[in-house]
Amino acid sequence: MSLELRIVELETRQAFQDDTIQALNDMVFEQNKVIDRLQLQVAELIKRYEDMVGQYGGGGEEPPPPHY
Repeated sequence: MSLELRIVELETRQAFQDDTIQALNDMVFEQNKVIDRLQLQVAELIKRYEDMVGQYGGGGEEPPPPHY
């Protein structure tokens, strides 16, 4: 194989690798946005849960019923 053909082959491979790396980078960026949104949703759910527990009681230790 001539040197010129080897260089063309290497340049072609590099171009495909660059495209693959960019596609993976885009996917990671989108997944990071989804993770950030999910973390905000979980934090909001935890806050709402804690508000409800505070409002209705934590189900902590209850005194024994009067017949004991």
